[in-house]
Amino acid sequence: MAASTTKKALIRRFDKETLAGYVNPPSYLQSTGVEVLSAEGNITTVPYSDIRTISFVRSFDAGSETDRQVFYTRPKMEGLWVSFRFRDGEILQGVMPNNLLQVEPQGFTVIPPDSFGNVQKVFVPRAAVQSVEVLGVVGSPLNRRKGKEAPKDQIGLFDQ
Repeated sequence: MAASTTKKALIRRFDKETLAGYVNPPSYLQSTGVEVLSAEGNITTVPYSDIRTISFVRSFDAGSETDRQVFYTRPKMEGLWVSFRFRDGEILQGVMPNNLLQVEPQGFTVIPPDSFGNVQKVFVPRAAVQSVEVLGVVGSPLNRRKGKEAPKDQIGLFDQ
């Protein structure tokens, strides 16, 4: 028997209450909206235009929001450091994979600044954002420093 693949999610909506439910990661992004299974067993589809963020959480009981919305310093994990400006002016920063093939057509999945807290990942629909800005590339192979070579005219002390 296959293990359950549903994940706990909090759907934060514009001007409405936050929904708590379960989503199936391979299939929750539908063409009309996000498919959510409530704790009562009801399946609903929430339109992308109503959703601000979908937070994948460890527990429903812990804080529903991340305490930090921005990084205080440059993030250490590899990827694209991005900043989202929502339609209402709020800002959220996160790190997303540097592989653009992993970007969903409906939006962006990022790791929030406080990934060790209750919120593990955040999905941001394209309809919710006013702008997306790349703040930096962390861990790029292009930025690796090469060691300096010894000058050719210098003699080696231990060469035989």
